[in-house]
Amino acid sequence: MGYRVGEVAALAGVTVRTLHHYDEIGLLSPSGRTAAGYRRYDSADLDQLQRILLYRELGFPLETIAAVLADPGTDADAHLKRQRELLVAQADRIAHMVAAVDRLLEARAMGNALTPEEKFEVFGGFREPEGYAEEAVRRWGSTPEWQQARLPDTKQEWAEAERRRKDWVSRLVALVDAGAPADGPEAGQLAEEHRAMLSAVMGECGYEMQQRIADLYADEPAQLAFLVREDEQRPGIGAYVRDAVRANAVRQRL
Repeated sequence: MGYRVGEVAALAGVTVRTLHHYDEIGLLSPSGRTAAGYRRYDSADLDQLQRILLYRELGFPLETIAAVLADPGTDADAHLKRQRELLVAQADRIAHMVAAVDRLLEARAMGNALTPEEKFEVFGGFREPEGYAEEAVRRWGSTPEWQQARLPDTKQEWAEAERRRKDWVSRLVALVDAGAPADGPEAGQLAEEHRAMLSAVMGECGYEMQQRIADLYADEPAQLAFLVREDEQRPGIGAYVRDAVRANAVRQRL
């Protein structure tokens, strides 16, 4: 008896025209015909159609599918195993993409924790650079520190963090203005406090991660401005913080 083309199309979720096309190009020809010439598909044809549609879902062009299915050394089990491997690989890629989107949503939520009015009250004229959330995800999104990150939730917590930053910066500027060495004990104390401020956000910030962040201060003004605002800066202050962090990391490992 077999299945009529319309029945197969309904079972597989494809159009009758698609099945006609597969027949025309030799990709899936029905095993039988009625006396009137109508197509009849048996269970083996349905299995073959399932393989075709799965390869299509994986992004294979019809020409490649035809070559794969025509391989006499590949039986049904081998096709299923290969398709499973491809599906697992695709699932991994999708999972990574979903995780990346989640991290971006987190970054945007972090940046929108305060209203514009509250941001102005807490940070004055400082504004996060356009596209910074996306750049932060690209750089740090896959790190354990990002996964543990927790920024302040309330305006009061933000204000306290800003007060702490200003106090730290004022002591940093005093050292720079006084010509204190970046590898001296006072600068080392500031480096430890800097790591503690990062840990308050990340959950934990080791010396290696701290150095990676501090390296950016010397080369990227936008990164430095998050720590030391433009009106607070002195020439070379980003490099000074970087050098102090490096020297302190070496000292702590001795």
